[in-house]
Amino acid sequence: MTSHSENLRGAGLMALAMTCFALNDTSVKLVAQDLPLMQVILMRGIVACALVGIIAWRRGGLTFRGVSGRDWGLMLLRGLVEAGAAWTFLTALLSMPLADLTAILQALPLAVTLGAALVFGEQVGWRRWAAIGAGFLGVLLIVRPGTDVFSAASALGVATVALSATRDLVTRRLSPGVPTLLVSLVSMGIVACMGALLMLGQDWGRPTAGASGLICLSALFVTAAILSVVTAMRLGDVGFVAPFRYTGLLAAMVAGLVVFGEFPDALTLTGAAIVVGSGVFSFWRERRIGIARPRVPPR
Repeated sequence: MTSHSENLRGAGLMALAMTCFALNDTSVKLVAQDLPLMQVILMRGIVACALVGIIAWRRGGLTFRGVSGRDWGLMLLRGLVEAGAAWTFLTALLSMPLADLTAILQALPLAVTLGAALVFGEQVGWRRWAAIGAGFLGVLLIVRPGTDVFSAASALGVATVALSATRDLVTRRLSPGVPTLLVSLVSMGIVACMGALLMLGQDWGRPTAGASGLICLSALFVTAAILSVVTAMRLGDVGFVAPFRYTGLLAAMVAGLVVFGEFPDALTLTGAAIVVGSGVFSFWRERRIGIARPRVPPR
C-alpha cells in the first residue's frame, strides 16, 4: 500500500512536471518569434532525444527484449499521433495566449475517459458521463465558437485534445514490459523527424546564442517533465497523484502573465474552472471504483 509520504512526493513531482511543461511551452513561444517553428521543433527534438537516450541507457530502458512487432507498430502509431498533436499545439501556441490554450488541454483526461468508453467499451457511470459533458461545456466557454473570440488557433487547441487522447489510448495497448523511456524516445524522434521533413524547402534561420539557449532550456524542461511524470505515477497512488496535473494551468497562467503580459478573461477562467472541476471529480470517481489508468500519460 502506498504511504502518505510517497503520495505527497508523487504529487510534488506531478506538479513539477506540469510546471516544466509550461516553461517548455513558454520557451518555444519565445524562440519561435525569431526562428521557423519546424526548425525549433527539430533542434529541440535533437537535444531532447540525446538527453532522454542517455538517461534511458543509464537506466537500462533501451532494452528491446519483450518488445514485440505489435509493440513497435503501436509505438510508431503513437509517435505519428504525437507529431500531429505537437504540430497543432505549437501552431496554436503562436497565435493564442498560453493560459487559454492550456485551459483547453485540461479536457484531455475527460477525452481519454470518453475514448476508452467508446473504443474499449470501458464502463462509465452516469456521474462520469455528466462530468465529461460538463467538462466539454467548459471548453465551449473557453473557445466560444460563433463569436469573435473563436479562431483557427482555438480549433487547433481542440484538435490537440483529440490527438493527445488518441495517443494515450494507443499507449494503453502497449505491453506492460515495454520500457516507458523507450516509448518516449521513439515519440520524440518521430516529432523531430516531422520538424526535419517540414523544414525541407524552407529557409533555415540562424539561431542567436539566446535562441540556442532557449531551445536547450526547452529540451531540458521536456526531459525533466517526462521523467517527473513517470516517477510520480510509479511512486504515488494514481488516483491521488493524477489530479495534480491540473497545476499546469496555474503555471501557464503565471508564465503567460509574467512573460507575455497575458491573462485569461472571466469567461475563460469560468470555463477552465468547470473543466478542472469535472476532471477532478472524474479522477475521484475512478479512484473510488478502482479503474486502472494508463502507465504513461506524458501530456
